[in-house]
Amino acid sequence: MTEQHQPPQLDENHIIATRREKLERMRAEGGAYPNDFRRDTLAEFLHGSYGEAEAAVLEGETTMFALAGRLMAKRVMGKASFGQLQDMSGRIQIFVQQNAVGEAVYDQFKHADVGDVLGVTGTVFKTKTGELSVKVATLRVLVKGLRPLPEKWAGLTDTEVRYRQRYLDLIVNPEVRATFEKRGKAVRFIRNFLDTLGFVEVETPMLQPIPGGATARPFVTHYNALGRDFYMRIAPELYLKRLVVGGFEKVYEINRNFRNEGLSTRHNPEFTMLEFYQAYADYQDAMDLVETLVRDVAITVNGAGQLSYQGRDYDLDKPFNRWTMKEAVLRYNPGLDPAVLEDREQLAAFVKSVGGDAKPSYGLGKLLTEAFEQTAEEQLLDPTFITEYPTEVSPLARCNDANPEITDRFELFIGGRETANGFSELNDPDDQAARFHAQVAAKHAGDDEAMVFDADYIRALEYGLPPAAGVGLGIDRLVMFLTDSPSIRDVLLFPQMRPEV
Repeated sequence: MTEQHQPPQLDENHIIATRREKLERMRAEGGAYPNDFRRDTLAEFLHGSYGEAEAAVLEGETTMFALAGRLMAKRVMGKASFGQLQDMSGRIQIFVQQNAVGEAVYDQFKHADVGDVLGVTGTVFKTKTGELSVKVATLRVLVKGLRPLPEKWAGLTDTEVRYRQRYLDLIVNPEVRATFEKRGKAVRFIRNFLDTLGFVEVETPMLQPIPGGATARPFVTHYNALGRDFYMRIAPELYLKRLVVGGFEKVYEINRNFRNEGLSTRHNPEFTMLEFYQAYADYQDAMDLVETLVRDVAITVNGAGQLSYQGRDYDLDKPFNRWTMKEAVLRYNPGLDPAVLEDREQLAAFVKSVGGDAKPSYGLGKLLTEAFEQTAEEQLLDPTFITEYPTEVSPLARCNDANPEITDRFELFIGGRETANGFSELNDPDDQAARFHAQVAAKHAGDDEAMVFDADYIRALEYGLPPAAGVGLGIDRLVMFLTDSPSIRDVLLFPQMRPEV
């Protein structure tokens, strides 16, 4: 069936004015915006129950169903008409006959517009073309759509409009709704996965007196009652580890973080993270758990460990790569002398040659990280754990026993994007205090993302944090991968946008 369109010469203002006239007639008749219609079934149920039935079998069907949804298309043909009704589960065709519903109701349907919300009752049958349909017995316009939906064939393709008017995007693009249904399914699986392993879900403060748990620039607000500035949290890490000190030996949180950074296909200032901590475990245990989690959530959401992302195939059933940061840099810079990575002046020169930053305050570890980010990170397409992060860039991670210049830390990269970060936790209060002091010095030297000194966290460590491992996993980036979405905005219902002109 074809969708009824407004004549192309009518602009949107004219269409809205015409629809408002219809609404005023409904108001005058006392029938505008009723709330007494009760739906008892969905399109998906009817298709599942009767979609395979033969037309002859349905001829005697007398069960009456009540459906409600948005009119997405209609075709008027004299005294019999068709429409497409869309509810939360999908679409189903409705068949409206004047002799079945009466002249007044049929006239109401003829003048209904695509975008109106209807409530109908009727029985199921198959048309001559074999399409399952509902033969309407009663029909009411429940909501008058005043603005026209996008034209069917042109659709809603302007990404700026799609992100700003997500409600419209969800109405006209079924694949968008499917993306967010997958997101919900992924989050439910993650919760169940951790719950089954004995983790306890908690909530920690969003509004914090000290921005801690990550190196990032915070959002600042003023708390009038206390007469001081507070910060939207950049990470829940230090609060969750306080709970491990208190006896929550397996704990996790799925919630928002806020970082005062730019907008891009990878970054939104408000994003969702999973963080979990497990006592008596190390970063190797955490890597194993993350690999299993990512593989299993992919199978749950997509039905298999093999999937395609942006035209490239991925096989999550294969063991994930595990390379050190130095190995990754050397792998993607063939011909680079490994000795360069051990000499500050040579490494600084190399970093500058590949477009990285090499400030005088940067030590060997920071420069190595710059080299990795500039030359290797985006090349890590297949799932890859990068380990042996320099201590200089890992203020909360435990130093490696054999080499204090590196930490027992990993990051997971998929599709060239960091997806998870984890490490064996630093639980030496004196070491942690020294690293906080180094971060404070870096902040005074101009690093806006450096941490501040958290005296209460040091006090908590002095009571004793059991040996532990922790992980932060970006839900948004994981869902991007699972749903083949090129931008983080595609997996956020309401992404942050620049002011509308």
